[in-house]
Amino acid sequence: MKIVRTILTIVVVLGLLVWAGFILVGNKKKSEEETRIVAQVNDSIAVNVSQVSFQNINTDYVANGTFEPFQEMMFPSEVSGKVVRVLVDEGSYVRIGQTLAVIRGDSQSIDLTAAQAAYQNALTDNQRYENALNSGGVTQQQVDASRLQLKNAKAQLDQAKLRVGDMNIRATINGVVNQRLVEPGSYVSPGTNMFEIVNVSSLKLRVEVDESQIVRYKVGDNIKVTASVYPDKEFVGKITFIAPKATASLNFPVDIQVSNSAGNELKAGMYGTAVFSSKEDEVKAKPVLVVAREAFVGGINNSQVFVVNNDATVKLIKISTGRNFGEWIEVLDGLSDGQTVVTSGQINLTDGAKVRVID
Repeated sequence: MKIVRTILTIVVVLGLLVWAGFILVGNKKKSEEETRIVAQVNDSIAVNVSQVSFQNINTDYVANGTFEPFQEMMFPSEVSGKVVRVLVDEGSYVRIGQTLAVIRGDSQSIDLTAAQAAYQNALTDNQRYENALNSGGVTQQQVDASRLQLKNAKAQLDQAKLRVGDMNIRATINGVVNQRLVEPGSYVSPGTNMFEIVNVSSLKLRVEVDESQIVRYKVGDNIKVTASVYPDKEFVGKITFIAPKATASLNFPVDIQVSNSAGNELKAGMYGTAVFSSKEDEVKAKPVLVVAREAFVGGINNSQVFVVNNDATVKLIKISTGRNFGEWIEVLDGLSDGQTVVTSGQINLTDGAKVRVID
């Protein structure tokens, strides 16, 4: 009996060991399968995509920029002295020639008094010499010397008057005081900025236009302009400058002058958009092959996009682009209708990487 009991115990233990082995092997296979699935998921990169397609869109070319004052100027002091009066505040409208501030210049006043006295003496001496010349009491050389002395005295007097005139800081443009940088009692020296004046009766919108559009416009052409803060309003602008040379991005800077409203609704620094309307109706009616702006890797100028292949991998390709329609960019070559391109997640991609499209 003891021997039978021992054999049964051994058989049971062996059975348990075999059963445990099967369990471990099954768990290992399951774990490996789960690991393989997770690895496959982790190998793919989540991206958003968009379709390349023909669209009937507005072919107006738009370019963005910021409004700048038509005129702006800093007004520095030309002399040293103490500011005794400030006659304008920030926001004051001033005209050409209007006095903005007065500087007390004791030395300039003393110089003017001395110059006036010297001029009067030179004038009196010259009159005596002129009278004496007629009677033969002096020589022509003495008269010429007195005339030269009078001329020099007059020049010194005029210069002294100019220095005294510089004590009054006057506006040289029409506009609004944007900054007042001095107060009564301030001491200024030559070059010290005292006021900033801006003229916003007209504003300048500087934008950049690509070469395919710039050839269609000239200085003097009217352009529709909008401001981001007034989406329902349109302003009329006029091209005042077209750069003869393109920038590094192969675009041409263009200045558009826009007349402001009576209440100066537009402010310098606001965001504006110039709308270059197409003059060819047949071009507007023709469908255009476009790709989403977000698809470009490193910006539109690089002209590179990731195309999603049928095997869920991506390929980085370079394309040829045309007109800029805001959210959409015209495709001239490199893509075809129906292709899928990546619009977000490009920073994690390399050529041939696997992707997983997020709905």
